Amino acid sequence: MMQFFRFGEESGTRISKFDSDFIMSRVGQTDGATNIGCMHLGENGVVGYHQAVTPQLLLVVSGHGSVRNDGEGYVDIGPGDAVFWEEGEWHETKSESGLTAIVIESAGLNPSLLMPVAAPRTRH
Repeated sequence: MMQFFRFGEESGTRISKFDSDFIMSRVGQTDGATNIGCMHLGENGVVGYHQAVTPQLLLVVSGHGSVRNDGEGYVDIGPGDAVFWEEGEWHETKSESGLTAIVIESAGLNPSLLMPVAAPRTRH
């Protein structure tokens, strides 16, 4: 089941230890092997419709696009949005104007422990 979260500044915690002054939005914690990458979708880019090999979290850093799974239409995503797919879930990501995202894949990934759940923006 595709799930939506927020990791924007509004979802973080102010950190002041060591004379620091910043906001940290935690996105995940794992005990096992984890793959982390930065995905760059260009104009009219697409990550084709496929099954997630392992639980996967997409964190949109910049740009806009849309995602879908096997049961729903496309949902718009943008900076600060996080989308989670479970192992075996069919999904697709596309962008007309370009999108940059961090992708985290790990068997023990459970973003609902650290990020607030968000309602999808728009379905089309």
